[in-house]
Amino acid sequence: MKCVASAERRSEKVLCAWLLAILAAALVACAPRIAVQTSAAPAQTPANFPEAYYRQLETRGSEVLRVDSLHSLVTIEVHRAGVLARLGHDHVVASHDVRGYVAPAEGRSDIYVQLDRLTVDEPDLRTQAGFNTQPSQEAIDGTRTNMLTKVLEAKHFPFAVIRVSRGESAESTLNVAITLRGTTRSMAVPAEISSDPQRVSVSGKLSFKQSDFGIVPLSVLGGALQVQDRLDLRFRILAGDS
Repeated sequence: MKCVASAERRSEKVLCAWLLAILAAALVACAPRIAVQTSAAPAQTPANFPEAYYRQLETRGSEVLRVDSLHSLVTIEVHRAGVLARLGHDHVVASHDVRGYVAPAEGRSDIYVQLDRLTVDEPDLRTQAGFNTQPSQEAIDGTRTNMLTKVLEAKHFPFAVIRVSRGESAESTLNVAITLRGTTRSMAVPAEISSDPQRVSVSGKLSFKQSDFGIVPLSVLGGALQVQDRLDLRFRILAGDS
């Protein structure tokens, strides 16, 4: 009888473990499906974006370069955490629609990203990030929904806005101020910068914490499955004559 009871207890533990795994997977991937293509959202401009500043520079004859969205890319790697991390996925969020201006003589650039035009988990970008799995379309759509609504609150804060200026300590260091969800944080960012008379190319990477912008990383099952606070961002910005 003891052997039978022990076997029953083992069976119950196995069943509970399976139910927990199924519940965790469902919580991560059951959000409503929405389109992932960036073209679904019409392009907009932030209300306080300094368009007038750059128009004035052009009027005075100062060089102003426009960001080339077609050849610029920003990616953010989002990593899983928690004791049940194996049940989730790491993700790659990307913007192929970076917009803004560079004023080389002023040592200043202002750019922005419209959040509802972000993509999630494009296969090529996942491969480049070294991720060896590909989430289902349903999981991708759920992740994007959660990101835009629960994390970024994109309806209330529709843009990430970045102001860049030349660093004082090194020619290849940029002072970067990122405004996200109404909060601005500044940091010094190493970058590779190249230029010619017609264009400027800037690339680099940085890491920051979601909590620095007042964001609480997504978490389920009491933290057993969660998103890491730290995000890893890579950028390649190309700007040329308008």
